[in-house]
Amino acid sequence: MVKNIAVIGAGPGGYVAAIRGAQLGANIYLIENGEVGGTCLNRGCIPTKTFFRNAEIMRTLRQSQEFGITVEGFSLDGRALQDRKKTIVDQLVKGIEQLIGSYKNIEFIPGRASIKDNKTVTIELKDGSTREIDVDNIVIATGSKPTMTETKGVDLEGVITSDDLLDMEEIPETLIVIGGGVIGLEFASIYQELGSQVILLASRILKNIDMEIARRLPMFFRKQGMEAYVEIRAKEIVKEGDKLKVTARYKDKDEEIEVIGNKVLIASGRGPVVDGLNLDKLGIAHDHSGIKVDEDYQTTVEGIYAIGDVNDLGIQLAHVASAQGVYVMEKIMGLTPDINLDIYPNCVFTLPEVAYVGMTEEDLREQNIEHNISKFFFAANGKALSLGEGEGFIKVYSSKEDNKILGVMILGPHANDLIHEGALAISNEMDVNSITRTIHAHPTLSESFMEAVHGLDNRAIHIAPPRRRRRRRKR
Repeated sequence: MVKNIAVIGAGPGGYVAAIRGAQLGANIYLIENGEVGGTCLNRGCIPTKTFFRNAEIMRTLRQSQEFGITVEGFSLDGRALQDRKKTIVDQLVKGIEQLIGSYKNIEFIPGRASIKDNKTVTIELKDGSTREIDVDNIVIATGSKPTMTETKGVDLEGVITSDDLLDMEEIPETLIVIGGGVIGLEFASIYQELGSQVILLASRILKNIDMEIARRLPMFFRKQGMEAYVEIRAKEIVKEGDKLKVTARYKDKDEEIEVIGNKVLIASGRGPVVDGLNLDKLGIAHDHSGIKVDEDYQTTVEGIYAIGDVNDLGIQLAHVASAQGVYVMEKIMGLTPDINLDIYPNCVFTLPEVAYVGMTEEDLREQNIEHNISKFFFAANGKALSLGEGEGFIKVYSSKEDNKILGVMILGPHANDLIHEGALAISNEMDVNSITRTIHAHPTLSESFMEAVHGLDNRAIHIAPPRRRRRRRKR
């Protein structure tokens, strides 16, 4: 018997789930009230990365004399920046629409979905009419939206979200960024290079990150020209003429600061999109963190699943949403999914880039796991120096018991591409020898990962041996 499955939301979780379900022979109803591709493609990952590339180019132009090139009088055209973003987004959206359309057993339905029961979905179509569909299973993939803090003054003109900033043609003269998560740090770093004077107010730097990177990253930001304040919380935003003044207080000391800017970006996080789904009436448990799910991403109502940003697992990453979508569809269709959803790379597109996977040094200490640590600096890598990006390092941890790779942290050039070797190693429980027996090409940035792993058992060629402490002579 062919299964009929409704997927609510066509973002990176929903459309991937729909395609996997179609591949397995199900009839899929893919329902989307907004744009195909969801937040990631239209207002998140992809638009941000187009801006990131502009920021990289602006930085390179400022550093051009290092390469023997003199460049004068360059400037950024905000309209051209927006046009390029739109062109890339439109190309990708059309590609996904064509991909969905290539499956005869996927019906794409533009409209707003409401769940009547675990076998019925009601859809308010774009023309105002209503349609009801009967299904065997329902997958909720409605994603997330920006949330505002409880800081006084967030409703003032000029206080914006990431969605607002991505649509602005102007580059603010001074941009105050409130929030030290991925969104806040990326926009702070990008807009500093695009031409804003950025003031970062962060209560902490990233979540679940190695503390060495959390300490070092603000130093790189300040070197970039940014004003970066850490361990601080914004208290109030007020109008100061045609500008905005933010008062912030340090968390661990009785001290306040005041900063003034043209715009204030609230980057304090994102919340689940659940409005109109009828969750309370159905008895689907949820709160501000998202829809409650079990180990198979099933909600408290049998047959209804929630994947991606909308569930309560707190992993707001497009690639994790896609993996959950594949897992759920394979589970529904009677397969035994073999996907490691415990290990996933975290990528932060700041300048320099940050990426990490697996356990941090703090995790290892808290769990009393005996481990080895090795660190390789990009300053000793020929490719990094030739790129003019010799700052940062790769840090690797392994278990002393069985020599397996447990965690990888990268701060530096192309960290978000390099991290996948670490993710592959950890998810497949590879040990140090599995990496060291693999010859890495020269000159490449990947050599840095190889050198860091070699350092776990003191075989690294380009890491100086640790200095032995001299024993004091007894007198």
